[in-house]
Amino acid sequence: MKDPMSYQEKQSILSLVNTFLILSFYSLYVYNNYIAGNLEIIYDMKFLGKAFMILIPFTIVVQIVMHILFVIFNKEGIPKKIDEMDKLIELKSIRVSHWVFIVGFFTAMASQAFGMAPYIMFLTFVVSGFLAGMVSDVSKIWYYRKGV
Repeated sequence: MKDPMSYQEKQSILSLVNTFLILSFYSLYVYNNYIAGNLEIIYDMKFLGKAFMILIPFTIVVQIVMHILFVIFNKEGIPKKIDEMDKLIELKSIRVSHWVFIVGFFTAMASQAFGMAPYIMFLTFVVSGFLAGMVSDVSKIWYYRKGV
C-alpha cells in the first residue's frame, strides 16, 4: 500500500494542473477570439505584448484563488513546521526550473539570431516560463516521492 500524498505533493499537483489548464484555456481563448480570423495579428508586437500582459496577472489571480480553496477544503490542514527536507526540495526544484527557463531564454535568443519572426521569441519566452513552473512542480512531487 502506498503512503498517502503529503500536503506538499497535493499542493504541487494542484499547481501543475492549474498551470496547464490556465495556459491551455487562455491560448484557446486568444486563438479563437483574435488569431483565427486574422493570422497576421501574430506579427503585431503590440497585440502580443497585451496578450501576455493580461496572461500574467490572470495566472497569478487564478493560482491564488485555487490555493486558497485548496487550504479551505483540504482536510489535513497546513503543516505547522517546514523542516530541512522541505527547504532542500524547494531549492532543488527551483534550480531545475531555472535551468529550464535559461534553456528557453537561449532558445528565444537563438530564434532571433537565426532570423525567425519576433513572435517566435515571445512564444518561446511564455512557453519556457510556464514549462519551468510545471517542471518545478513535477520535480517537487518526484523529490517528495523518491527522496532528496
